[in-house]
Amino acid sequence: MSSDSTLSELESFRTEAREWLASRLERRPKRELAVQEWGVGSDSVEVFPSIDAEAEAASVRAAAAWQAEKYDAGYGALTWDSAFGGRGLPSAYERAFRAEERAFAVPAESELMAVTLGLIAPTIRRHGSAELCAEVIPSLLRADAIACQLFSEPGAGSDLASLSCFAERAGDDWILNGQKVWTSGAGVATFGEAICRTDRTAGKHAGMTAFLVEMDAPGVEVRPIRQMTGGASFNEVFLTNVRVPDRRRIGAVGEGWTVALTTLSFERGSSQHAAPGGSFRRLLELARHLDRTDDPLVRQELIEVYTLNRILDYTNRRIGAAARAGEAPGPEGSIRKLAWVRSLTRTGEVAQRLLGPRIAADTGEWGTYAWSQHLLGAPGYRIAGGSDEIQRNIIAEKVLGLPRDPAPPARPT
Repeated sequence: MSSDSTLSELESFRTEAREWLASRLERRPKRELAVQEWGVGSDSVEVFPSIDAEAEAASVRAAAAWQAEKYDAGYGALTWDSAFGGRGLPSAYERAFRAEERAFAVPAESELMAVTLGLIAPTIRRHGSAELCAEVIPSLLRADAIACQLFSEPGAGSDLASLSCFAERAGDDWILNGQKVWTSGAGVATFGEAICRTDRTAGKHAGMTAFLVEMDAPGVEVRPIRQMTGGASFNEVFLTNVRVPDRRRIGAVGEGWTVALTTLSFERGSSQHAAPGGSFRRLLELARHLDRTDDPLVRQELIEVYTLNRILDYTNRRIGAAARAGEAPGPEGSIRKLAWVRSLTRTGEVAQRLLGPRIAADTGEWGTYAWSQHLLGAPGYRIAGGSDEIQRNIIAEKVLGLPRDPAPPARPT
C-alpha cells in the first residue's frame, strides 16, 4: 500500500471521528483551546488533586462513561486486536483521534483511567493467560472495570524487590497478607495489580508473583493518606487473608518481577495524560503580571525553565518515535521522568521567588496562592513512578553500562 493511500485512509478516519465526536459533544470554546488569559477561568496549578473521595469517584465515573461510549463506537481501543473489541489499527490512528477529541468538551482526564488503559491492560495482555485476558481485558478497555497498582510498601519504598506482602497457595486460590502504600485511586478501583512474594527462600528478584485482586474482596481495607497539600489522592491498602483465585494470577509463579517491570516500563514511557502542575506559559504570565520580566535574574530563571521544558519535549518525541516504530519502552522513560521532575521542581521554585510571601497567603488574588499547591506537590513526584535514585540507577546501568549496585545483605531466614 502506498504512503499516499495510507495518508488518505488516515484523513478519512479523522473526518469520520470528527463527525462522530460532533454528533455527541459540544466543541470547546476557542478561548479554552488557546493560551489561557490571565485572570480567566480556574487558576489551579495543583500537582496532585485535592478533591474529596466523592468528587474523585464522580470524576472517574464520568471518564469511564465516556470511555465506554468510545469503545462501543469503535474508538476506545483502536490499536487493540478485534478479539478485545479493538480495530487493530496503527498507533497513528489513535494519535489522530486524540487530536480531534481535544477540540471537544470531554470529561476531565483521569489518572486512574490512564493506569487502567495504558499500564494494567497491556501488562495482562503480555503476561496473562488466555483465560485471564479474555475475562478482564474487554472490561478494562470499556472501563466497566478500573484498575490500580498495588506495588509500593512501607518497608520497601521504590525498592520494589524488597517487598514483603506474602501470597500462600491454598488449593485453587492464593491467600494474600500484607500492606501496600501510595496507591492512587484504590477507593474507586475494581481491581488492583498486586506484586507479592510467594517464595521467601528465593533470591531478592525471584520468588514474586503478580495477581489481579478485587478491591472489594473480603479482607481488603483502603485508608486514604492525607497529603501536605490538603488532598488525599493516595491510599494505603491492607490485605488480610484476601483470597484470590489462581486464574487471576498474572504470569507464571515466581515471575512477578518481570510482570512488575513490564508495568513500570509502560508507566515510564507513557505520555498519554497531561502533565500536572503549572506550565511554563503560566509561569511566564505570572512574571508578566508582576512586571518582573525586565529583571535579568528573573529572565535567566525563566529561560532555564523554558530550556528544561524543551528537553522534556524532545525526550517525549524520542519516546513517541520509538513507540511508533514498535519498539518496547526502554531507559528513555527514566530520562523523561528525571527531566520532567526537574522541570516541575524548578517551575515551583521560580514561582516562589516571584511571589515571595504571597505564595503562602490566600488573599483571593487570582494566580498567586494557587502556586502553593504546585510547590507543595512537586516533591511527591521525586518518589512517584519510581524515585529519582531508581531512575538514575536505570540510566547508569542500561545506558552508561556501569556496574550494578552491590547486593544488600541477605535477609535473615
